[in-house]
Amino acid sequence: MPRLTRRAYEILRAEVEKLAGNDPLVQVQRDIVLKRLDRLRSQDGALVSYEQLRETIIDFFPKFSEKVLKNAAKANRPPGVWSKIKFAAVFLGGTAGVIWVANLPYPMVRRPVAKVAPILLLPSYMNMDYHYRQAISLVQQADQLVNQATSSADLNLGAEKVKAAQKHLDALPVWFLDYEPKYNFWFGWRFTFDEFQTARANIGRMEAKLFQEKQAQMLLEQGEKALNDAKQQHGKAQTWTERQQAIAAWQAALDQLEQIPSETLVGRTSKTKLAAYNRDFQQVASGESANKRTGTLMDAAREFAKAAAIVGQNPPHPAEKWQQAANLWQQAIDRLQQITIEDAGYLEAQKLLAQYQTNLGTIQSRQKAESASKAALEQAKRQIPSWQRLNNSTENAAWQQEGMVSQLQEIINQLEQVQPGTTAYTQAQQLLQFARKRLTQMQTSGQETGFKKPGFLEKPGF
Repeated sequence: MPRLTRRAYEILRAEVEKLAGNDPLVQVQRDIVLKRLDRLRSQDGALVSYEQLRETIIDFFPKFSEKVLKNAAKANRPPGVWSKIKFAAVFLGGTAGVIWVANLPYPMVRRPVAKVAPILLLPSYMNMDYHYRQAISLVQQADQLVNQATSSADLNLGAEKVKAAQKHLDALPVWFLDYEPKYNFWFGWRFTFDEFQTARANIGRMEAKLFQEKQAQMLLEQGEKALNDAKQQHGKAQTWTERQQAIAAWQAALDQLEQIPSETLVGRTSKTKLAAYNRDFQQVASGESANKRTGTLMDAAREFAKAAAIVGQNPPHPAEKWQQAANLWQQAIDRLQQITIEDAGYLEAQKLLAQYQTNLGTIQSRQKAESASKAALEQAKRQIPSWQRLNNSTENAAWQQEGMVSQLQEIINQLEQVQPGTTAYTQAQQLLQFARKRLTQMQTSGQETGFKKPGFLEKPGF
């Protein structure tokens, strides 16, 4: 191994040339120093150290750069592990690059390489062999799972196999099938362009079939959801009209299920379900047809009951309005009473009938209370003028005083007959409060002070 490496020599020579310039005397010194360095390059042995390099040069070039000396000494060291690694990496990278170029999918590149060094094409052939075997296997699995499916799980797994097979088929070099149709030279198998096209066509057909199955499954799920919603709607329906709407939705859901293609797995497996759905629907629909008269009468009764409830809102009301509400409740009751025990829905009608009769009784009681209270108030108001005449009389006989007390007590009795919740109750309470106060005054004082409360004679309705 030379004592001075080529790299170190070049570093030192460049600095010597720089310092020598064009001066002839200095150029002689340059030649001497370069001869010394050449001898070191030609000698074998231990590598020259920094101090030895300095002694070789410094006597002729005292101002020689210390930095250059250090760089030269550093370059004169033996290569380390990292340098070897970098060299190996560069070598391997270069080799890999050459192999990559040689395996490019272009016949003008591959053919010359195949004639000179066919072993370089081994990576691409191995890759093609892998994708070929995977594609063939996955196509066969997908064909079994998709075209011979027995459940939705088969279709789901088949979809995964189709996707994987398509990926491997896409990785196969179609260009190679056009130029080099024989693989058996390397791996003992043959895969032609026609076979590749057939595999692609099978994958395309399976993808289309999976799409049809997916659409059929979607139709089935939508139809079953609509059917279940219609069943719930029918179960919650309170009127015949609502039940008819639910039955119409039910029929629409069945029509949607009928549209599922029978060629699909979903269409074949849903036939049994569809038969059961139609059987349940026919039972409900036939029952609703028989209940049409009952449903119509009950819906009419509910409409009259709704109107009666609206009339009776926000009491108190005059007796005439209570009578109007009572007539409406009676109309509802009359409809329900037309439903006989032989009719379907009789029990439901009886429940409504009991409720409506109770409501009618309540309305009639309020009507009677309204009429009686109004009559009592009118009777009391008719007696007030007579009491006022006695009160305004100038006579002061004892019998007259007793008559006034008795008549005032009778007025109080009439006002007390006015019941709460009637239109007369508020006015009756106002008069009753004043009359009781006046009666107390007359009984305690025994004096004839007169029934002259400010505003009493001016009460509305007197």
